Amino acid sequence: MAIYEALCPGRPLPKPRKATLRTLYDPCPDIKDKSLLDVLDPGALLLYFPGPRTVTGEDVLELHVHGGPAIVKAVLGAISKAINTPSHSSGHVVRYAEPGEFTRRAFYNNRLDLAEIEALGDTLTADTEQQRRLAVNSTNNSLAKRYEAWRQQLLHARGELEALIDFSEDQHFEESPTKLVTSVAKQVEQLRLQVQASIQNASRGELLRSGISIALLGAPNAGKSSLLNLIVGREAAIVSKEAGTTRDVVEIGVDVGGYYCRFSDLAGLRGGSPQDFSSADGDSSRAPCMSEIGGVEEEGIRRAKEQALAADVVIVVLQVEVTEKSLDIKVNSELRATIAKCHERRQKMLCVVNKLDLLREHGYDRRRVRQKFRRSVRLDPDLRTMEDEVFYVSCEDARQGRETLSDPGRIQYFLRCLTRVFEKMTSAVAVDSECNSRRLGTLERPLGATERQRLLLQRCLHHLNAFVFQVELSRGQTDTNKPNADIDVVLAAESLRAAAVCLAKITGKGESGDVEEVLGVVFEK
Repeated sequence: MAIYEALCPGRPLPKPRKATLRTLYDPCPDIKDKSLLDVLDPGALLLYFPGPRTVTGEDVLELHVHGGPAIVKAVLGAISKAINTPSHSSGHVVRYAEPGEFTRRAFYNNRLDLAEIEALGDTLTADTEQQRRLAVNSTNNSLAKRYEAWRQQLLHARGELEALIDFSEDQHFEESPTKLVTSVAKQVEQLRLQVQASIQNASRGELLRSGISIALLGAPNAGKSSLLNLIVGREAAIVSKEAGTTRDVVEIGVDVGGYYCRFSDLAGLRGGSPQDFSSADGDSSRAPCMSEIGGVEEEGIRRAKEQALAADVVIVVLQVEVTEKSLDIKVNSELRATIAKCHERRQKMLCVVNKLDLLREHGYDRRRVRQKFRRSVRLDPDLRTMEDEVFYVSCEDARQGRETLSDPGRIQYFLRCLTRVFEKMTSAVAVDSECNSRRLGTLERPLGATERQRLLLQRCLHHLNAFVFQVELSRGQTDTNKPNADIDVVLAAESLRAAAVCLAKITGKGESGDVEEVLGVVFEK
């Protein structure tokens, strides 16, 4: 409290955890009369928190001063001066905190564990509603409690195995070593399923934290850039009637229904000959005449395919081509091949059929387009997977904003459906002994595991799998009725020890081994 006594001479100490109004003075040991001291802030609010029940576990004094730069600078200068005055000299050094130092002290004083610290970092950097919810739900220490409970289970199981190692020659066990290991294996198997579910949830949570990658895939001039501009609400990509305007990947981050999304507008996919084009039903007789592909466009197409195959969601943008005599939805060979590769990778795919405004100009019924497309996709193995995820829009109607429609172009309807897709992609799976039979509701939200935690969980799962493999191997090579079944108990116990160490490294407590290697990175965030 030496700093308080120097800045507020003659005033009583503030009551713990109660706001106190004080005048802050510039400390000067040569002046005894307080009225002659310079006033730094006439109305500062002070809060005193005695340890250990504080955020860091230590005594904390908060100075809430007026926010003018000159006042802040003067108070900071007075603090360093106060601690060095002869009347308040205590041998302590006043300095600015290093990045994450308050959090580091909270960790060393057992006020926070690493999982809570990472959740705090997510709270500070959350931009969207779903990111905020993910971070807040992770700050209640539920993840750390779960990891610690799993670690305790492993320690108990390991203790049973090591009893065989230490006392098997001196003590008589009712069960044979094989049966005892098999009993432990049942417990480990349940834990293994829970760890697997947590890894899945961590991957889903990472979609919320880092953003959902969405690729707009289609032929040239299908309306990908127009759709992107309508989604982000500004002219993010150049729109032109000239085909092939987009030659590189245009990436834009946007909040869609509370989900952070990273949209990628890609170069249009096409081949260099008319034979590369066909309608959705396979007819290539009305293929458009396209120019040869240059070097720049070829590189753009290569990047477009690469980006699409790496995306979390692929939106295939097709266009309606209408004349007085024909109605077609074209899918060229390059686009068709890329759709097939995305399907092989089990990527989430949606289809947007654009330019429905052309139907109105030629007197076609929209239902005819839907019927034609549905008939086509049922016969097309590459498009069949998108049959239930097709949306019909008009970017031109949405751009003009026709007042007669509440949702011109049906763009808002498409975005609402897209939000429901995100919700399914990021919904959690159960992390308990019933994870194969129970759907997770709103009672648990285990999505907050970070990428660091996910990697440690994967290492933990690797060691659990090694233990299960040892047990399965012994079952195949030995007879459980024999009194001296040959099981490598030492190796099995070591697998459990290594798995427990991985869990301890997540929270930084217990038998954590060397956790110093990750502390600096976590705290600086």
